[in-house]
Amino acid sequence: MTVEKLADDLKAARKKVVTDGYEMSLGEVVSLYKSGELVIDPSYQRLFRWDESQKTRFIESLLLGIPIPPIFVFQRESGVWELIDGLQRVSTVLQLMGELKLPEGGLYEPLQLGGTNLLPSLDGMKWKKTTDDDLEGFDTAQQLEIKRSRLRVEILRKESDEGAKFELFQRLNTGGSKLSDQEVRNSVLVMLNPSFYEWLGELTAIPAFQQSIQITPDQRNEQQHLEIALRFIAYRKHPYVRGLDVNEYLDVAARKLASMGDDERQAERELLESTLGMLVDDVSPDVFRRWNGTQFSGKFLISAFDAIAYGVACNNQAIADMQQEARKIWLNQKIRAIWQEQQFQDNSGQGVRGTTRLTNLLPFGRAYFAP
Repeated sequence: MTVEKLADDLKAARKKVVTDGYEMSLGEVVSLYKSGELVIDPSYQRLFRWDESQKTRFIESLLLGIPIPPIFVFQRESGVWELIDGLQRVSTVLQLMGELKLPEGGLYEPLQLGGTNLLPSLDGMKWKKTTDDDLEGFDTAQQLEIKRSRLRVEILRKESDEGAKFELFQRLNTGGSKLSDQEVRNSVLVMLNPSFYEWLGELTAIPAFQQSIQITPDQRNEQQHLEIALRFIAYRKHPYVRGLDVNEYLDVAARKLASMGDDERQAERELLESTLGMLVDDVSPDVFRRWNGTQFSGKFLISAFDAIAYGVACNNQAIADMQQEARKIWLNQKIRAIWQEQQFQDNSGQGVRGTTRLTNLLPFGRAYFAP
């Protein structure tokens, strides 16, 4: 029975994914991009984050004839291809050739390469010499070597289920990938609903958010500020399911939340502004750091954010309705005392799994901050 059920499940799942693929030269890929037949969503393109060294090493690989991993595209109803995976590689070649479009319009400055161990003479090279300040440009033979480099294009055809491209992108960019979980999630959100991704970014620009979400530059580069904004909404709008992997939960929640209408978005924005505004104004911008008995200290703690922001948000109206001075005293007492609560201590320290933390801290926070 189990084997038969698995066979049925496989048959149904395979119908959702219709693929094709063939080899192309990089020159052909660039031509498709220039003609609008291959698109990179402008918001998705903001995730282009290879540094100059990584770009140089990729071009070096092309010149040395090292095989290129395949790229993946989704075929829209119009027949146009939407790039799903291969952004860094394709964008690097486009920037080298001076063809990469900026999200806001215009073109990126053409790529100038650095030297490498095998090809130190690459240092200062460009696709072509355009000014007297340029050290050198590739000659015709070297340009053709790059343009004729071949790669396989895997095509997720338009007959596939709409969710297939999100599933494919996430499977390609998890595990051994260098992308953070939120960077992968952002890319899926851009494919699903670019305006939701942009709106999520707008939430992180709210002054109270900027003041209280004190993360490192590296964490910001990995888009953790967007994950924190997503968590604030997801915990209430799409409640956490006990035992579910936290990243899988956020993936599912993000897809569902992306369909929120304007009124829902506005309500969420107002709730975030009110919640974080009260915490910053009545307690401290350091409210999500550890209280050591005399002051808030240390780094921003996601466990503190989970319990405090969620708890206050769930009880926002009742807390906001308190007389201002009484509210300030009450919030300070509650937040300082939370660090002595056994349930909070047991579920907020290092080594506590995310699944355990959310299962226990969210209901605790909701009850704890009920006036």
